[in-house]
Amino acid sequence: MRIPLFEASPKTVLEHLNHKCHFLVYPALQEANENLDDAGNELILSDEDVVRFQIGEVFAHMPRDDVETRLEQMKADAAKKLERLEEEKESILAQMAELKKILYGKFKDAINLEED
Repeated sequence: MRIPLFEASPKTVLEHLNHKCHFLVYPALQEANENLDDAGNELILSDEDVVRFQIGEVFAHMPRDDVETRLEQMKADAAKKLERLEEEKESILAQMAELKKILYGKFKDAINLEED
């Protein structure tokens, strides 16, 4: 039986938010963004009019201008996702800080809510 989050104890909510914050990890998205930057830099250095562009697991020969446009769109999408995740993480950390205040106010030094 699941207890709705709004009915759970502050400690349970804090644990849930902490878990969510840890699994909101976005290194893969950051790495993908860096790879897009690297690809854009390689494209700048390239003097070819037709370049290979990876779509899924295959490479397609595409005009350089089309690849530049796609890369810019992909960078913009990745930046939006990173920004959204960062905002969500900040919101979770703020909620956790409020819950810690409540719990420390109630239990004083008898409770340790800090991570090791």
